[in-house]
Amino acid sequence: MVLAGPGSGKTTVITHRIKRLLEQGVSPSGILVITFTKAAAREMKDRFSALMGQAACKMERPDWSRVSFGTFHSIFYQILRLAYGFQAGSVLGEEEKRQFFKEFISQSELEVEDEGEFITSVVNEISYVKGNRLDLDCYYSQNCPEEWFKKLYRGYEDMLGRMGKIDFDDMLTMCYDLFSERKDILKAWQNKYRYILVDEFQDINRLQYEIVKMLARPENNLFIVGDDDQSIYRFRGARPEIMLGFEKDFPGAKRVLLAENYRSAREIVETSLRLISHNRVRYEKDLIPVHGPGRPADVTIYENPLQETEQVARKIRQYAGAGYGYGDMAVLFRTGNASGLLAEKLMEYNIPFFMRDVIPNLYSHWIARDFLSYLALGMGSRKRSDFFCIMNRPKRYLSRDAFENTEVSLDAVKSFYQDKDWMEERICDLEGDIRTIGRLRPQAAIQYIRKAVGYDEYLKEYAEFRRMKPEELFEIADQLMESAAGFQTAGDWMAHIRQYEEALKEQRKDEKEQTGPAVTLSTMHSAKGLEYAVVFIIDANEGAVPHHKAKLPADIEEERRLFYVAMTRAKERLHICAVRERYHRKQEISRFVEECMPKTGRSVSGLDHGLLRTE
Repeated sequence: MVLAGPGSGKTTVITHRIKRLLEQGVSPSGILVITFTKAAAREMKDRFSALMGQAACKMERPDWSRVSFGTFHSIFYQILRLAYGFQAGSVLGEEEKRQFFKEFISQSELEVEDEGEFITSVVNEISYVKGNRLDLDCYYSQNCPEEWFKKLYRGYEDMLGRMGKIDFDDMLTMCYDLFSERKDILKAWQNKYRYILVDEFQDINRLQYEIVKMLARPENNLFIVGDDDQSIYRFRGARPEIMLGFEKDFPGAKRVLLAENYRSAREIVETSLRLISHNRVRYEKDLIPVHGPGRPADVTIYENPLQETEQVARKIRQYAGAGYGYGDMAVLFRTGNASGLLAEKLMEYNIPFFMRDVIPNLYSHWIARDFLSYLALGMGSRKRSDFFCIMNRPKRYLSRDAFENTEVSLDAVKSFYQDKDWMEERICDLEGDIRTIGRLRPQAAIQYIRKAVGYDEYLKEYAEFRRMKPEELFEIADQLMESAAGFQTAGDWMAHIRQYEEALKEQRKDEKEQTGPAVTLSTMHSAKGLEYAVVFIIDANEGAVPHHKAKLPADIEEERRLFYVAMTRAKERLHICAVRERYHRKQEISRFVEECMPKTGRSVSGLDHGLLRTE
């Protein structure tokens, strides 16, 4: 077991290990290297090929090129293909999967507003249930009521059965069952792959690990490389406990620590170690920075998100002026919601940027569409599509059948309900609300919609259905109110939204064609494995990181590992940014900021630390 700290050269260790095995006479076809992504497998193979091309060894390329590199799924698919005759079309594609759920939702009584996000969450949850072989009848869904999750799960399984297909999770379960039931097939694969190397071992889940253990027997020539402090995929079933238990499973295993950090300046290494030392479930490690001293990590508390993004943009410009390339810089955040305001600011400063994750467009969120429909009606629109958007938000029990024409007359809608006095009263209330909205400035109008019309109550009900905190939805509404604050009329605000969306389209187009250097914007998860000269971590506040969903000690430790991963992306300069106030509500600084600080007996809130500044 090789414990490889950040920037310690784990890829180099694996490629040299393979070379060493070959020089000792091991057959190249008996060596299997497992990674977690296609890109990682490709990079590992390329690095190995470059090493062997440079090496003064006697072997010809056809020999050493027979070393197998692949992901868990590609290797398990190969095993199943030979056992069961699967073809490429036997595996369900991601688009096919998403299309099934879209059709299922549209044909059922299930009403979801955030369809894309909901489908992603359900797909991940089904994967978690299948991968951990959990009993569906005893499972408590994190995304919707149990009855609906069971319908979605069973409907999906029925569809796979009808189509005669399997998904990526089935590959794991079927491979495990195959090896458990057919010892002859297991023996054949054990004879083929006598030396197994696993990269990023901290990301392994229980089922993958059980299959690897079966495959490695009886010789157990297993070489694993990873860092338990960088285990950040708990939602996929990865657990640092698996790596921590490796020596119990293999009592004769040797532990090697790659302690040298070749990436970061001494102060960054020391600051990150202070943070991660607060985790209890981990191997103790003393990492040695190879590079000499640099600049201390800079922690700055800003008054609000607007000031935070403004100053980050300014500092990026200053670094560029000092000779750093835009491609040498990155801005990291816990969730993609933090990137919208930053993207607007970078566009304003003409700073080129590249988004590793999709930039969430605040104005395309379903809550934004609702507010804009209310405002459009207040401005005089009578489009049926606008009424359809808001007629039951909050619940008014209006039927689509009441809106017969593309241009709506509320008098005609009243006539539709002429024998129901209570419905006519609700339509009159809606009519009065629309008139009031039309007289208000956009920010005040949104406040009226939320409080007087009752939209916030509707958000609470929807949050309960989706098993989420209403604060998550309120935050979107708050962001929209803050955006609307600078405009006198709804028309002006809508014009600004159109301009931003056009700029966003251009940005996406430019990203595809972009050849020049650009600042990377990334979630902490997507930044894993990367490195930059200058790193900004923004929104280091409680509720963002650790995320408000993290309640249990194990969840908090995972969030701390995630923050550790973000910090250790930095080579020369690290900036950690937080805010005092968001949407006129006081914000707490992340506990992780306090944990990063040298022990002085003073607190972050007092701003007494030498590393800490306020602006």
